[in-house]
Amino acid sequence: MKIIPEPYKIKAVEPIRLLSRREREKKIRQAKFNLFKLRSEDVYIDLLTDSGTSALSDNQWAGLLQGDEAYAGSRNYYHFVDTIKEITGFEHIIPVHQGRAAENLLFTTLLKKGDIVPSNTHFDTTRANIERQGATALDLLIEEGKSFDSDYPFKGNMDLEELRRLVKKYGKKRIPAGTMTVTNNSGGGQPASMENIKSASRILHRHGIKLLFDACRYAENAHFIKKREPGYARRSVKSIAREMFSYADGCTMSAKKDGLSNIGGFIALNDGKLATDVSNLLILLEGFPTYGGLAGRDLEAIARGLREGLEEDYLDFRVNQVAYLGRLLEEVGLSPMNPTGGHAVYVEAGGYLPHIPRKQFPAQALTVALYREGGIRSCEFGGATFTQTDKKSGRIRSVPMDLVRFAIPRRVYTHSHLDYVAEVFTEVGKKKDEVRGLRIVYEPTRLRLFTVEFEEI
Repeated sequence: MKIIPEPYKIKAVEPIRLLSRREREKKIRQAKFNLFKLRSEDVYIDLLTDSGTSALSDNQWAGLLQGDEAYAGSRNYYHFVDTIKEITGFEHIIPVHQGRAAENLLFTTLLKKGDIVPSNTHFDTTRANIERQGATALDLLIEEGKSFDSDYPFKGNMDLEELRRLVKKYGKKRIPAGTMTVTNNSGGGQPASMENIKSASRILHRHGIKLLFDACRYAENAHFIKKREPGYARRSVKSIAREMFSYADGCTMSAKKDGLSNIGGFIALNDGKLATDVSNLLILLEGFPTYGGLAGRDLEAIARGLREGLEEDYLDFRVNQVAYLGRLLEEVGLSPMNPTGGHAVYVEAGGYLPHIPRKQFPAQALTVALYREGGIRSCEFGGATFTQTDKKSGRIRSVPMDLVRFAIPRRVYTHSHLDYVAEVFTEVGKKKDEVRGLRIVYEPTRLRLFTVEFEEI
């Protein structure tokens, strides 16, 4: 069958309302042209992120009512731990309230000033938590992953030759761990192959260096391996995921993605001493180790969501819904990143708005135009998010492309919502010469996408 329908029925609905053009104009100006500053009630179709925006299943809602809110030793915690051990095989499971908390705890414990952490591509919060320790977050993405048009099936792969050179030069003393983001969010939601994961693991382990996953979208990565990598077509996604984790020494995860939950995450490790040190810091920053900043009901929703996130009919629909939006945007004249990723469609704004120079943030300007035209909220993944100026040297660290990400919440929108997104793009395209560039009037030291403020030029 060419058409893959939603593998669920809709039991409850949440009304959404499209503000008038005049109201949208007022709201985007009040937000200083930063869509993170909009109220959700002022957004019609919200594609800002897929993090924490999933619709819970009836099974998860039932689990919420079984929350054991004991301070220590909640039964939901043990269900949570047993589920994660079954999926990952890791020995020590530490709950946290979300992914960046996991990164903070792990890297505060693991890293020291001067360390280097190689990755395929670090997500922005991962990079910030590494750099906060005085360490360097180094991206070693393959060349195909930097090409917008390449149809290479595993554009999230790490450059193994660069990794070999790096570990040979610096060794374990400077590189306590390498990471892989699966799928590679900052690189377009692109997967890493099992062969690449296995080879990176061998290179690092040969030098006594740990391999850690940013496992937010591990199930989507396993799904792509099943569909694209020889030898895996007849394997279950769950068994593929377990093999992926077998090559690593631990992971951080935001369960707000492939855990199909609205909050929560975890750290999973095999190193008992490291787990103990992380748990001791957890008590100070997050809470007792059997709740880690979460209610018992949240732990239960995550345990159930992790299992649902591995269901193959769900994953087939999930990945195909993202591809459907990619095809729609191609039909209205855009060139989405090829192939589409697991959780989002990425479009390059510089070529679409050639009259706006890069220093005026064309990707951010496009997100503003889409909200003005149709109440759509999307996320800039280009110069406004990643370009940074070193205050000592004055050097600018930029990115090769100005991308806009359309992240699709899980089990939330139907195809007609995505048809509307394409229709709004058509209207923007008719008058795209009127879209204006932006200049920054305020920016924080780190993670400026959340709080940066602009004015139109």
